[in-house]
Amino acid sequence: MGSAGTTNRTSGKVLLTGASGHLGANLLRRLLDDGNEVRVLLRRGSDNAAVDGLDVERIYGDLRDPGAVDAAVKGCKRVYHAAAKVSTIMGDAAHKREIYDSNVTGTRHIVESSLHHGVEKVVVTGSFSAVGYDHEHPSRPSDEEMRYYPFEHVMPYEASKTFVEMEVLKGVARGLDACIATSCAIIGPHDYKPSRMGRAICDFANGKLHAYIDGGFEFVSARDIVEGHVLAMEKGKKGEKYIIATEFTTLPEIMTVWQEITGRPKPTLKLPAPLMLAFAELASPLLTRFAPDFPQRLTPGAVRILQLRRRADTSKAQKELGFRPTSMRDAWEDAYDFFARRGAIKAPNPQRVRPTPSPAVARTSTAAVN
Repeated sequence: MGSAGTTNRTSGKVLLTGASGHLGANLLRRLLDDGNEVRVLLRRGSDNAAVDGLDVERIYGDLRDPGAVDAAVKGCKRVYHAAAKVSTIMGDAAHKREIYDSNVTGTRHIVESSLHHGVEKVVVTGSFSAVGYDHEHPSRPSDEEMRYYPFEHVMPYEASKTFVEMEVLKGVARGLDACIATSCAIIGPHDYKPSRMGRAICDFANGKLHAYIDGGFEFVSARDIVEGHVLAMEKGKKGEKYIIATEFTTLPEIMTVWQEITGRPKPTLKLPAPLMLAFAELASPLLTRFAPDFPQRLTPGAVRILQLRRRADTSKAQKELGFRPTSMRDAWEDAYDFFARRGAIKAPNPQRVRPTPSPAVARTSTAAVN
């Protein structure tokens, strides 16, 4: 991924967590393009295809293990903490514990080790779900000063990202130079796992998406969220958070864009969101209990978010960081091309797919943490 003008290069090593995820995979390539020496913390047994062939130092361990995190942070000057357990289901007690331990306790370990080893600066990835909104007018754009309201039916993931911010601020109070780059729903290439929206565009392109619901959300292109992180590292103020977003888009608008990109007709069936919510509230607990590995697309939490039609105010990031949103159309095209090149789209639109880029050929180094 090329730079939009900002270059984030440091003389010391940079640690990136979450490199196998959608954001991390794009951020990793940007850091390498900028000439940084990068170390990544990966989990053994996870799908780490996003890092294959790249010139990075690999350390294997788990964020929940303070020793593994300490070994990863030691010797690094800057840290991008992008790893998180993302989920839109309520889940059972074990699921909630995994989200809390991975997201909150994992962030605490990053903060503690960064303080211990004198890291120059830390940028932590936040979530738009941890930003408050006007409950009387949910579509009113939310900024960084709107407070999260905890006394509603929120998903464990949403709550965990709020506590993540608290861990960052506790570190700031102890002297850590850290800030938060808040992400919305990411669209773009290098979506290896893939994301919920990545699976949806593949289903659409393969003729497997037969219906959709109304609603909308604030999306961010992979290029923009990466640029936002780089800008936050260079210009972000200690203890502040910055919302990084590209454009609010409705699902009907997305269907039209996908039709243009893929050459396939959009579904004719648009389901009422209240009906879908009622169905999801019945189905999701049953799937969680009896088919935990089944990919739940429109969970009650996801439907609720789409119904709110939340918008983001990025004026703070634009003013203090110099962030400038780009194009969601380009992001959708990049995502489609990525999946087409990987064979996830069975009959790609010949008018759309760009040539396959040359694979990265580089040495790799590996370190294990037990």
